[in-house]
Amino acid sequence: MEKLQTLDYVVFLFYFIIVSGYGYWIYKKKQAKQTSTKDFFLAEGSLTWWAIGASLIASNISAEQMIGMSGNGFSMGLAISTYEWMAAATLIVVAVVFMPIYLKNKIFTMPQFLSQRYNPTVSLIMAIFWLGLYILVNLTSILYLGALAVSGISGIDFWVCMWGLAIFAIIITIGGMKVIGYTDVIQVFFLVIGGLATTYLAINLVSDQYGLSGLVDGFKAMTQNHNDHFHMILNKGQMMYPNGKGELQDAFMELPGLTVLLGGMWIVNLNYWGCNQYITQRALGADLKTARNGLLFAAFLKLLMPIIVTLPGIAAYALYSKGLYQQEMSVNGHLVADKAYPVLLNLLPIGLKGLSFAALTAAVVASLAGKANSISTIFTLDIFKQYIGKNKTEQELVKIGRIVIVVAMILAILISPYMGIDKEGGFQFIQKMTGLLSPGIFASFAMGFFWKRTNSAGALFAIVGGFLIALSMHNNWLPFTDWTQVPFLDRMGLVFLICVAVMFVLGYVLPDEGKGLEIDASMFKVQGTFAVGAVAVIVILTFLYWYFW
Repeated sequence: MEKLQTLDYVVFLFYFIIVSGYGYWIYKKKQAKQTSTKDFFLAEGSLTWWAIGASLIASNISAEQMIGMSGNGFSMGLAISTYEWMAAATLIVVAVVFMPIYLKNKIFTMPQFLSQRYNPTVSLIMAIFWLGLYILVNLTSILYLGALAVSGISGIDFWVCMWGLAIFAIIITIGGMKVIGYTDVIQVFFLVIGGLATTYLAINLVSDQYGLSGLVDGFKAMTQNHNDHFHMILNKGQMMYPNGKGELQDAFMELPGLTVLLGGMWIVNLNYWGCNQYITQRALGADLKTARNGLLFAAFLKLLMPIIVTLPGIAAYALYSKGLYQQEMSVNGHLVADKAYPVLLNLLPIGLKGLSFAALTAAVVASLAGKANSISTIFTLDIFKQYIGKNKTEQELVKIGRIVIVVAMILAILISPYMGIDKEGGFQFIQKMTGLLSPGIFASFAMGFFWKRTNSAGALFAIVGGFLIALSMHNNWLPFTDWTQVPFLDRMGLVFLICVAVMFVLGYVLPDEGKGLEIDASMFKVQGTFAVGAVAVIVILTFLYWYFW
């Protein structure tokens, strides 16, 4: 398990030069327009459908997937891919339902929607929540897991890796959304090619261990000898391997059966893909047709992601089960599933290891850039401009936005070691922390979309009250049952239903505020290429869930 060699660094340097050079060219080409906040934060409608789709995936796939989801692939198998495949269906829903509402009502940031639909107080509270979530959970997790992986592969000091990733991301981010969007196309190319190369080699290693030859035989060996790792719907008592805790755990607690199809998983995905600034931001600057096609392209890429982020983890489990790399997979004598992907990368041949190293770096940097840009957007446009710098010029606001990017990244670096990211697996850490806010946020958006009597008091309860209820369940502060024994996806579904019920009551009890959105049935009609592509995505998903049930 050798570290990076000269050829690996050459390949990585090639990637770095391509991304940085192309980003700088885009920045200089459009420099005259960069004083506009709409151009800096939203790319002024200049992103094509393929740039929007690629940027969505580049911002989404990061260390928590490459490292965390591969770790979950090791510990519980293909079932963790439901986050990816359900996301493909969700992207279709967002394209058909959410995007026309946002674009018709000229919504450019999520706090702006809350202010326009409810009131500035709701918007401000949610903006603060989002900033806290993006910095304390998202940025910290990506930096920590990314640096952990990069350090393990390269041998470079952990803190040097963390600062290096942050600086690279800042360079990309300060160029604005246009630079992020178009460099993300290159990032996704390296991510997909390098990721597929890692999967190919990992499955071939499994094939060799079983005395077979080739990719197909290796995959068959995995499905036949580790069938428990190839089910999308889990049952109670189906155990998963630990992440540093030294004991088996019930995987049902993480993915509770049909909830992944009919319950809380929809809240996770609809909130993430439909009510999330750093995701929707890519499409908000485009026209409806371009935005929809971009989301459709992202949905097709999502179908591919489990091959890149989950199968390597299952292959690592197959190798581990044959007695290989057990020391490399352990920390202080305990198995750590999140080490699966870094261990596999260290097994790659010279040159290919550099390509996969570039893919991992691309995933981390692109995601950091997307989240940092959204942090900057929310703070600058929804807090600073509204409450502090009302008279600031466009140039001054863009400057503030760039300062916020740097400050957010530094804060995330300083905070990340204290967040407990390594204790239960990076991917699940993010899901559970985000899940404290998701039910209330999604309830306030969904009800705000489709029920005109939804009022500010209801939205405020959903956002603040929903968070407090979810936090109380998470810490088992509420009576009636041991909430820590209720799967967190089921808790999310329950909190969502509570929020909706209270919002209905308040909507009927309190006066109508008359702030319904402009919506008509024609907005949701689809046709042409998008309609055909959307049907294809649903058919493929139906087959995958049927085959791997």
